[in-house]
Amino acid sequence: MAPEVSFYDYIIIGGGTAGCPLAATLSESANVLVLERGGSPYENPSKPDKGNFFPNLLEVSPSSYAQEFTSEDGVYNARARVLGGGSVINAGFYSRAEPEFLKQAGLNEALVNYSYQWVEKKIAFEPPMLQWQSALRDGLLEAGVLPNNGFTFDHIYGTKIGGTIFDGDDHRHTAADLLEYANPYRIKVYLHATVEKIIFETKVFSRTRAQGVVFEDELGKKHWALLTKDYKSEVILSAGALGSPQLLMLSGIGPSQQLKKFGIKVVMDQPMVGQGLVDNPLNVLLVPSPSPVELSLVSFVGITRFGSYIEACSGISFTPSWSRSVAKALAAILNQTEQSSTKMFQEGILNPESLLDTRVRGGIIFEKVKDPISSGYLELRNMNPRDNPKVTFNYFQAPEDLMKCVHGVKIAIDAVYSKSFSNFRYEILSAKALLELIVNLPLNQRPRHLTSAFSLEKFCMDTVMTIWHYHGGCRLGKVVDRDYKVLGVEALRIVDGSTFTSSPGTNPQATVMMLGRYMGLKILQERYFGKYRKK
Repeated sequence: MAPEVSFYDYIIIGGGTAGCPLAATLSESANVLVLERGGSPYENPSKPDKGNFFPNLLEVSPSSYAQEFTSEDGVYNARARVLGGGSVINAGFYSRAEPEFLKQAGLNEALVNYSYQWVEKKIAFEPPMLQWQSALRDGLLEAGVLPNNGFTFDHIYGTKIGGTIFDGDDHRHTAADLLEYANPYRIKVYLHATVEKIIFETKVFSRTRAQGVVFEDELGKKHWALLTKDYKSEVILSAGALGSPQLLMLSGIGPSQQLKKFGIKVVMDQPMVGQGLVDNPLNVLLVPSPSPVELSLVSFVGITRFGSYIEACSGISFTPSWSRSVAKALAAILNQTEQSSTKMFQEGILNPESLLDTRVRGGIIFEKVKDPISSGYLELRNMNPRDNPKVTFNYFQAPEDLMKCVHGVKIAIDAVYSKSFSNFRYEILSAKALLELIVNLPLNQRPRHLTSAFSLEKFCMDTVMTIWHYHGGCRLGKVVDRDYKVLGVEALRIVDGSTFTSSPGTNPQATVMMLGRYMGLKILQERYFGKYRKK
C-alpha cells in the first residue's frame, strides 16, 4: 500500500519498455519510484508467451495487457497497459537502430553500444529458423532483398535473422526483467497506479519546475509522490507516444486553446505537444499452407533500400471469430464451402474451452513503411487519464509513403511465389486471391474501393493496419532538448518513443530499452559529476 505522501529523487511515470531499464539504472545510486497503470506480467507467467501473441492483443478485459483504441483514420490499434510495456505484447523481434537514427539523436556511440549490451545480456536471444521462416527468408533473397546477412542485431540492408526476446522454450523475456538489475533497497514499483497530473511550482521571474505527481491506486485513493529537496531530482515521463503527451496536457503543458477547452489551467502554452505523431503503415498477406507450419513470430527481416521492411509469423493462434472470418472470405474467393476452406488454413482445435484455440496453418507476411512522411496529431478526448486520447495518423497522406507500400507488397508477393516458398502455398491461390482475402477481412473500419484487389495503391490505402510502432508527440527539438529535458521546464524529462522523429531500426523495442539505460547513466553522471561529456 502506497503512503499518502512520499518523497523520491526520481519519479518515473510508466513502467514500460523505457521506464523499467531507466528505473533499474537510476536505483543504482538514487531513490526511485515507478508508477505503472497496468498490472504485472508475472501473475500468469505463461500468458505473455509466444502462442498467445494475437489473443493478448485482442483481449478486451479491464485487466488486459493491451488497451485497444481506434484512430480517427479508422485503424484498430492497441496501447500497452502492463509492467514491461510494449515488450509484453509485441512480436518479440530485437534489432538495433540504424546508425543514422543514433547520429540524428546526438547519442554517444560508445555509451549506446554499452547500453544495448546491458539489455541483450538479460533478454535477447537468437531465434530458431525452422521450415516456414527459412523458406520465406530464402524467397525474399530470390525476390532480390540481398545480401543474406545471417544472424545479427545490427541494422544492415538485405535479409537478416535478428534477435528475439523469446527463449528456446518460447517464454517471453520483457523490459520488466531488466528490473532484476535494480537495487531493491532504492526502488519502489506501484502497479495499477494511474498518474492524474504532474504538480508544478510556478514563481514570478523563475522557470516552472516539476515538484511531483498525483496518482490514484486501484481502489481510487489519491496519493502524492513528491521530489526530494535536491534540485537535481526529477519527474521523468516514460508513458509512451500516447501517454506522455496526454499527461503533459492534463498537467497544463500543451496547446493553450485545447487546454482551456477542458478547463485545464495553462502552466505553459506549448503548441507542439501532441504534434508530429506518426504510425508506420502496415499491410499484410495471409498465406494458407498445404504443409504443416511451425509456431513462429518475427525471426528475420528483409531491409530494402527503398524504405520497406518485410517480416512474418506463422502457425499463430486466432480467436474462433477471427478464424470464421477468414474461412468465409476464403470460401467466397474459391467458391467453396466454409467447412472446406476452414481446413485449408486451420490445424484444428487445441482446447475447445479456450479462446486461444484456433491455430493457423499458414502465415502472415508484414510489409512496414519505413520513415513515413505523413504525420498526425493527438488531442485530449476528456480529462480522464485512463481513457485513450483522440489520435489521427493520416496514413498515406504523402504519395511517397504509398509508393513504398506498393513496392514492398510487390516484393512480399514475389517472395510468396518464389521457388523456395513453393511448399507453403496453394497453387490455386493466385496473388489476386491473396489480396482479395485481405480486402474481405474486417481488418479496419476504412471503406473499400471496388478495385482494392486489382490496384496495389488502393489495397495499401484500404487495408492499412498498425504495426504498433507509433511515435512522436513530444518530439526531440520541439518539446524536449538533446538531454530529453522538457523545454522551458525544470526537473522534467521525457524518455520514451514520444520523443522520436522516426521509428528506430526495423522494430523499436531494442532502442527504447537501450535509451532507458543510456539516459539513466547520463542522468546519474549529471547528478553526481556534472554534465556527461562525449569521449
